[in-house]
Amino acid sequence: MWAALADPHRRVLLGLLRERPRAVSELVDAVELSQPSTSKHLKVLREAGLVRVVPQAQRRVYEIDPRPLEALDAWLAPYRRMWSDSLDALGRRLEDSDVDRDAEETP
Repeated sequence: MWAALADPHRRVLLGLLRERPRAVSELVDAVELSQPSTSKHLKVLREAGLVRVVPQAQRRVYEIDPRPLEALDAWLAPYRRMWSDSLDALGRRLEDSDVDRDAEETP
């Protein structure tokens, strides 16, 4: 899954699919890549389990499969908490330094 997410074009495709399912032709137009190139990126995402194809008549419509992303989100949760705690501590320190500076400037 990580290799599939490493490519910026694939992340753009996922961003578009996050909004709603889309046909291949619509994705080609949105990412401004050739149809074969877009299809190769979609194949990588499909093989990684990040998207699935829903046939609609003659069209191939792609949509996000949320299950692998839920697993990724669960794995990232402790790191998110770590960053949140660090940013909260930084915010408190900056607020304290503002209060100290205001106290020094008060006559």
